[in-house]
Amino acid sequence: MLETLGLTKSFDGHLALDHLDLRVEAGEVFCLLGANGAGKTTTIHLFLGFLAPTSGRAVVDGLDVAEEPLATKSRMAYIPEQVQLYSNLTGLENLAYFAELGGHGDLTNSELLAFLSQAGLEADAASRRVHTYSKGMRQKVAIAMALAQSAGALLLDEPTSGLDPHAANTLCRLLRELAESGTAVLMATHDLFRAKEVGHRLGIMKHGRLLDVLDADALDHAEVERIYLEHMRT
Repeated sequence: MLETLGLTKSFDGHLALDHLDLRVEAGEVFCLLGANGAGKTTTIHLFLGFLAPTSGRAVVDGLDVAEEPLATKSRMAYIPEQVQLYSNLTGLENLAYFAELGGHGDLTNSELLAFLSQAGLEADAASRRVHTYSKGMRQKVAIAMALAQSAGALLLDEPTSGLDPHAANTLCRLLRELAESGTAVLMATHDLFRAKEVGHRLGIMKHGRLLDVLDADALDHAEVERIYLEHMRT
């Protein structure tokens, strides 16, 4: 479970996040929508402990991120817009390396390959060097990392940017499967279409404030777009 309580962040007098109250339950995909500067990435970075809050709290499974940074990090996995892997290592070698860093060095190659397969990476790709991978394939390795560490929460920043429609569809399917297994998923995105496809709830942000929360299943794509554009115009 991910939660913010009055979470606020200022940079040199600029209010980047304004008293955000947000809760993402286990088994839920929550998509944050908004233009650049809306506060989406700031929210994710505060959960990860990359930034210190000006006021308020970011909470992971009941633990305050500022007070228990290591314990909260161990409960989360993060997929940035550009996944950074070691290009001269294979997908399997990257997964093994990062799993060991995360305290899961006892996993066998068979287990690691099973995580890569579960994440949707084709079997022959696991033994290829990552410099041959597409962006979508790199993201699958990152998802396998989340699976390997049994992360209870997954945070993603613009994950569909630069993906072709097939890769974006595959990613959204994987995120829904992770949610169905009990993972809390928080995704920041500009992509209204994919947000509607994958999200259970959609939060619309502007100037650091959460303006609205929509039930994705209760609206069609045109209604989501209409409500979003209305908030952007006001």
